[in-house]
Formats: sequence, structure tokens, C-alpha cells
Amino acid sequence: MEKKTLSIKDIASELNISVTTVSFVLNGKAKEKHISKKLTQKVLDYAKEVNYKPNQIAQSLRTGKSNLLVFMVEDISNSFFSKLARIIEDIAYKKGYKVIFCSNENDDEKSIELISIFRFRQVDGFIIVPSPGLKKTIEDLIEEKVPVVLLDRYFSGLDCNSVTIDNEDATYNATSHLIKNNFKNIGFITTDSRQMQMRDRLHGYEKAVLENKLKPQILKIPYNEIRDGKSKEFISNFLKKSKDLDALFFATNYLTQTGLEALKEKSPHLIQDIGIITFDDNELFKIYKPSITAVSQPLREISNKLMDLLLLMLKHDNVNEVTENILLKAELIVRESSVSKK
Repeated sequence: MEKKTLSIKDIASELNISVTTVSFVLNGKAKEKHISKKLTQKVLDYAKEVNYKPNQIAQSLRTGKSNLLVFMVEDISNSFFSKLARIIEDIAYKKGYKVIFCSNENDDEKSIELISIFRFRQVDGFIIVPSPGLKKTIEDLIEEKVPVVLLDRYFSGLDCNSVTIDNEDATYNATSHLIKNNFKNIGFITTDSRQMQMRDRLHGYEKAVLENKLKPQILKIPYNEIRDGKSKEFISNFLKKSKDLDALFFATNYLTQTGLEALKEKSPHLIQDIGIITFDDNELFKIYKPSITAVSQPLREISNKLMDLLLLMLKHDNVNEVTENILLKAELIVRESSVSKK
């Protein structure tokens, strides 16, 4: 026979005290409500003895607070997002919050479904890397006064808190670095995406190339083809058609990893002969041969800014009083792969 789950009422009845007193003690408000240390310890000891587990959904319905935050990204297995997640989890835990991590796979339908589920669970706030068509859903969260901060990308014309990188400036500087090191035929490999951050990276590359009167050579891979594991084929074909390339700039770290695989399989000599830069660093890029020059995003600063904004909103009754768009700078970490070959 299944053991009955004990409630606050059961504890109150057993100890012959009020439900309110038990509730205050178990919610850490005993001192505030002037409940004696002796009675407080009695309640805590009994709760431990009977292995009392609070009904978190019922608790959140009573208080309007769940102490749960959502960190929704494109792919939590991506090293950039997973590193951010680890830092954010530490910051949140110290402030009394737990974090739910999830991936939306850049899919609007999945994003909307997940947000709906978490709203039903009454999570306290969201950090979201939004999929392309999520603007209306974010607008609804703001109208409902739900704390939300956008990460990595934003929507033009939407008044929402965000923390982003100056992607155009970072890519412009990295491309200029290649040009200064005598690379003249630089291929740019990116996703075929409407997302603001990817457009900005492309613009930065194009700006640097055109300013130096060079020819843009761009490969845009559809996101669904990347998800289906076909990006290596696209990159290999690009290399075959563009035999004059002397450098490659990968717009994301996962495209860099796939591109290095394609080079190793099809043209291993090119890894040593051409310049290579990746957007987003990875521990493996440091020990690769040659080591890979990277545009490195400031993970600790991004995490701190995200949580500063979200925690500030959580303190306000009217969360829409807090609106800030934070733009951070990335760092170019120069390694062997971008050194002049001439």
C-alpha cells in the first residue's frame, strides 16, 4: 500500500499547534513571526523525522513565488551556453533560486510550448535565447509582468531587457586582423539565419572585407541542415568551389568544429596553410595544432549582467520599470592559426 504523503496539516495535528505556525517555521519565517526557538526546533525535528516534502506547486500557488528560474537556450550542450549555465546556476543558488535548463533548438513551436509549461509552474523569471519568431510570446510575458531577460540576441523594436555582444564590431576586428596578416581571400562560414546576432556577425565581416576592396566569399548553411548533420558536406563543397581561399572565419564554434573535421578529412594540408578564426572559444581550440584564434565572449561578465538584471526585476512589483539593454565587448584571442603564412 502506498504511503500517504504528509501535509502541513498533518504535522500541525500531530504537534497540536496551528497550521499557520508550522507554515511559518517551514518557510523560514519563525524569527520574523516571533516563534520561540524551542517550538521552531520541535517542528523542524519532526518534519525531518517524518521526511516531510513540501508540495512545491501548492506552495507556489499560495505565495506566488516558486524560487525557480528558467534558462532557455538554443542548445544547452553547446559549450558557450553550458559554461554560462554553470556560472548562472551558482549565482542563482546563492540568492535562493534553482534554475531549470532547457534547449529550444531554435524552434518557435518548442519555445512557445516550453514557456507555456513553465508559466503554469509559476516560475519566477526567464533568461531566454529566443528563436526567430518568439517576439509575440516575449511581448506577452512583458505584458503579464513576468521578469524576462534576452541573451545573445534581441528583437528590433521590442522594449525588453537584454544582454548581448557587439557582434558586428567583434567580427569586423577579427576579419581586419586576418587582412593585416596578409590574408586576402577570406571565406565566411555562417548559418542562413534571420537572427540579429548572426546578421551582425556577417555585417562585420562584409564591412572589413569591402573597406579593403576584397571580395566577400560567404557560405550560409540552413539551420535545419546543420541540425541534420549536413554542415560538413556544405563546407566541403564550399572548399572545392572556392580554391583561392587563404583563410576561413567560422561564425560559430560548432561550425568551426565541423569545418576542422572537413579540412582534416578532405584537405589536411589546408589546416596548416590557411588562416582560421572561430567565433566563440573552446578549450580544445587552445591545444589544436595549430591552435585556433578565437573571438572570445566574456562569460563571467555576461552571466553577472544577466543575473543582476533578473534579480533586480524580481525585487520590483512592477518589473517593467527595469529595462536595460547591455552591450558587451568580445576579446580576440590571437593564436597560431591566424599568423601570417607569408
